[in-house]
Amino acid sequence: MPKLKITVGERDRLRDRTRRRIEAAEEDVSLDDVQPVLNFESYADLSRLLSQKNLELLEAIAEHEPDSIREAAKIVSRDYKQVHRNLSELEDIGVLEFEGGGRGRPKKPMLAYDGLEIDLPFTDSGGDTDVATP
Repeated sequence: MPKLKITVGERDRLRDRTRRRIEAAEEDVSLDDVQPVLNFESYADLSRLLSQKNLELLEAIAEHEPDSIREAAKIVSRDYKQVHRNLSELEDIGVLEFEGGGRGRPKKPMLAYDGLEIDLPFTDSGGDTDVATP
């Protein structure tokens, strides 16, 4: 599994990247930058992903590989409904997937990527944008 690259406010750059990838695919050219990217419009949107509770859940899933949402809730010592809501949000964002479920079978939360790589743009005094990776 690759790492998911997370950016904030990079819509124009991502649109250009996508356009270049489409052109390369049409020309049957191999691409080196296959890392998936998730862009948030604002830091407020990014903060949903990076909440302490969400990060605890992601870490618990990576470390313990729970077989169900209920088991994940027990691992982090939280209410099932809260954990279900958080895991559903993480699924909507695209960093988590569920396996199974339906007809009384539990849904197993699984990480969609090996890790998260967060690129935050910072502007220097000259107005140029640099990218910093924590």
